Amino acid sequence: MTLIPPEIAIASRNLGKIREIRRICADWPARWVVAGEDDREWPEVEETGQTYLDNALLKAREVSRALGIPCVADDSGIEVDALNGGPGPRSARFAGDDATDEENLSLLVESIREHDVRAARYMCAAVAAWPDSGRHVYAEAKCEGMLITQRRGSGGFGYDPIFVPLDGDGRTMAELSPVEKDSISHRGRAFRALRDALER
Repeated sequence: MTLIPPEIAIASRNLGKIREIRRICADWPARWVVAGEDDREWPEVEETGQTYLDNALLKAREVSRALGIPCVADDSGIEVDALNGGPGPRSARFAGDDATDEENLSLLVESIREHDVRAARYMCAAVAAWPDSGRHVYAEAKCEGMLITQRRGSGGFGYDPIFVPLDGDGRTMAELSPVEKDSISHRGRAFRALRDALER
């Protein structure tokens, strides 16, 4: 018997991430509640955790408590071998706390330009949390790849124009169609695994 709640909030204000989660979870039997489409006051959650799971839990729990309904959240990032696994959980703030995707991407390109080792991976922790009970379910996933310094493609967001997944055919994440990306991405894998965990 499914444990997927009939109404679920998405704890994010990142439009690219919201769009991907809704697309990946399009077959979930749930009504999605998102900031900007909901009149309630949504909390601003500071990502102070040391890990992706810490941050995803912070977001899911706080938004769930504030709205009084179950909530999903994810935290994701890119880990670059040449940068000793960085920027990791600070990927969205790589170029500063208020950095744009463009600023983060430009800094990463410059940071790897002189390195021969370009191995990297996208990481994602996806969490579902319920208000008040403290109950939560989570799943984690990754997507291995290589980085390039010449941007390619106009799809996706974040570091997608320079990330070439090993499971692909040499195209960057930004060159893949949404369906192709979701089938191999860290976020797609994490949310499919989260659904499996919810339905166990």
